[in-house]
Amino acid sequence: MSTKPKVLCVGQPSLGEATLLDHLGDDYEVVHVMTRFRAFAQLARQKFAAIYIYPSEETDGLSLAKWTQSERILDSMPDGVLLLNTDSVIVWANQRMVSWCNRGDLTGMSFFDSFNGAKVIGPDQRPFERAIRTGLASGTLLQCDDEIYYHVHAAPVQEEDGASKFLIVTLRDVTEQTRQQQKLAAIHNAGLQLSELAPEEVYEMQIDDRIELLKQNILHHTEDLLKYDVVEIRLMDQQTGKLVPLLSSGMIEEAAELELFALPEGNGVTGYVAATGRSYLCEDTEADPLYIQGCEGAKSSMTVPLIQHDQVIGTFNVENPNTEAFSAGDLQFLEIFSRDVAVALNTLELLVAQQANTAQASVEAIHGEVALPVDEILNDAVNVMERYIGHEPEVVERLQRILRNARDIKQVIQKVGEAMTPSEAVLDDSQRSAWPRLRNRRVLVVDTDESVRSAAHNLLERFGCIVETAHEGKEAVLMVRTAGAEAAYDAIIADIRLPDFSGYQLLVKLGDFLEHVPLILMSGFGYDPGHSIVKARQAGLLPNAVLYKPFRLDQLLTTVDMIIAHSEELTSTES
Repeated sequence: MSTKPKVLCVGQPSLGEATLLDHLGDDYEVVHVMTRFRAFAQLARQKFAAIYIYPSEETDGLSLAKWTQSERILDSMPDGVLLLNTDSVIVWANQRMVSWCNRGDLTGMSFFDSFNGAKVIGPDQRPFERAIRTGLASGTLLQCDDEIYYHVHAAPVQEEDGASKFLIVTLRDVTEQTRQQQKLAAIHNAGLQLSELAPEEVYEMQIDDRIELLKQNILHHTEDLLKYDVVEIRLMDQQTGKLVPLLSSGMIEEAAELELFALPEGNGVTGYVAATGRSYLCEDTEADPLYIQGCEGAKSSMTVPLIQHDQVIGTFNVENPNTEAFSAGDLQFLEIFSRDVAVALNTLELLVAQQANTAQASVEAIHGEVALPVDEILNDAVNVMERYIGHEPEVVERLQRILRNARDIKQVIQKVGEAMTPSEAVLDDSQRSAWPRLRNRRVLVVDTDESVRSAAHNLLERFGCIVETAHEGKEAVLMVRTAGAEAAYDAIIADIRLPDFSGYQLLVKLGDFLEHVPLILMSGFGYDPGHSIVKARQAGLLPNAVLYKPFRLDQLLTTVDMIIAHSEELTSTES
């Protein structure tokens, strides 16, 4: 091994300088490199007694003299910095990079070997090759075996001839941000799974089984993704404001059975959140005047509202035995998950609304088999009647008799069905008495979707409504026009996007022969490309006469009740 002092020579020597180089070799170990980057690499690996820079090299002595100072600056950076050649071999690395790799000297190692199993996540699968080939900077995400993530940025260094022979690469630790994004994605997927309860599968289950399935899914995702094992979900009775327990895990029995209402005071954090619709982070339960004990030994809690269509439908609460156990980020994750929980709960309520057991489901199936076909008879009859009105009174009279008989048949079947339904599956008196105006009211539902027409029969007829349906706007107009005084409709519920009419156009058509049109419009939430709802409101549609699918049973009943009450008020004023 040579003991001579080392001299670093940089650049392309002239003839005279080459002779000088030969003489230096007698007393010194000469290390000759052609470029400044090679010089930087040598300076990083070994000590030199002197540096000689040939005048032909573009790099001046000052830049190399400053390298040692620059190296110290780069070593203190929070990011990893490397110099790579075109083969992705490390020419130089700062101390941050060395500490991350935990391998000592990285010089001469392949970039990917230095990380021991690192893999490129994307978007660019070959960032170094792309940067060299294009002469443009490239970036990507790198994952290491220990689930550490780095953002890699590679910038090519162009030589005098325009070629790129080296890359300056920086690595930034983005583990926390990446894990947050992954958690958000996982929460979103979990929420989608909650909502994807296939109707054809869930419909066959008993109501208790349906609720239990959803509760198990919520608990599973809450424990698996959010890592919370003390959970309570309450649903709010929209009429009384009572917060009814739906799910409780890890809560003490007294807390789970505690009667709470959506009030900002005297009902704990849960009541406050339900009343205000605002999330609440309790960092220290002992110092928080709102907190009521839920979990034994709990020192902190988070509570968020369950919101559907801007309406609070319940609360989602988690607790922890440590003070300040939850951060603002945790609260955000729970809020995101709670949105999907609210959608799933709403979907489940629509699927199981007032279906107490298989016996009732069977009765509804029988009724469904008859109700829609009878509606078809009514639809066909009014279409035929339209052709004969004015010139064949005998035919019209017979068709009217068919209409009356068809309606009578449906009412008889409905009454028989109610008599067959076991008492535990029938709405109790308090539920029926809450909607007295709906009894014996005639409702026309206009929608191309057969499941919507069928659901209208199932839901509204339980509260005493007499329901008929139509497929499109023109058919609805005929049904209304030929109904007569004895079969006039108290409410008309129509989709805003029928095959032939928009909701606004249907309102105008019905207004040609009805003084007051008791119309309610249905729409997929946020979908109204023709501004049909806005136009209809300008033409007289009541402000609250809109239902956004999927709507809850109580929203449907409230809206129909409001339309009927408005019509009664107009009739009373006119008389």
